[in-house]
Amino acid sequence: MTATAIKKQFDSYLPLLSAKQQTLLLEMVKSFLNVDKDTKRISRKQYNKEINEAIARIEKGNFVSHKDAIKELSKW
Repeated sequence: MTATAIKKQFDSYLPLLSAKQQTLLLEMVKSFLNVDKDTKRISRKQYNKEINEAIARIEKGNFVSHKDAIKELSKW
């Protein structure tokens, strides 16, 4: 589907939504674009530091396997 077709379809559906639904949809779109002014992006240096720390934890065996996580979640 082309961008023009998507915009046309979106424009036809938007008026059918209540004001509250339109507000919720706008907030969802903003979250996709990460345009929240309150959101602070971390630096590349901080990002790499966190990745390296996570890798170190995994290498030390400090992690939960997917199988164990699913087992734990099934108890909720």
